[in-house]
Amino acid sequence: MSELRWLLLAAGILILGLVFWASRREASGKPILPPQLLRRRLPSLGVAIENSVAAGLSGPLRRSGAGPAANAVTRIVTVRLTGRGNATFAGEALIIALREAGLRHGRFGIFHRHDPKDEGQVLFSVASLVEPGSFDLTRLKAERFPGVSLFLELPGTGDGVAAFDDMLSTARSLARKLGGELLDENGSRLSVQRERYLREEVIQYQHKFAPP
Repeated sequence: MSELRWLLLAAGILILGLVFWASRREASGKPILPPQLLRRRLPSLGVAIENSVAAGLSGPLRRSGAGPAANAVTRIVTVRLTGRGNATFAGEALIIALREAGLRHGRFGIFHRHDPKDEGQVLFSVASLVEPGSFDLTRLKAERFPGVSLFLELPGTGDGVAAFDDMLSTARSLARKLGGELLDENGSRLSVQRERYLREEVIQYQHKFAPP
């Protein structure tokens, strides 16, 4: 019985120590979780950002002309660009790279690739992996970004496969320029096989939900 009391006492002391440590970390402004664990949470954060932003893009800016098939199920195709290891991107360098890639800052405070044949249509978008996903252009020199998410929403009014190819080509170009690495929607390294699988998914989606 005495051994049980000592075990309970030790557990209580340990819990109090953890609570004290967490409160000190919070008071100092440091994250309670180490950076490695915070980085692992980015993919799921990206999913929330992509879904919420893409949902809003279904207005006039997202589509013009004839709409997609009425029975189509929305599909968001995602590629992520992050720094290598624990590296982050300087805000100014990131925005310059996005602009040089032909992307424009616009609705929701994120960047978009507009269809050159129809400026009212967005082919794909780029959001920050930090909530709420937008870019504050007035604070670029003071900010660093762990990564960005390039994503397109299906169905669209244009060629989804061409939009995917453009998005992937842009992602590769940004990765080379910024020294980053490409990940899939699950946070795994974007392999050639995964690229082909995603492209095939877009092709199959278009065949299934092509407008009449």
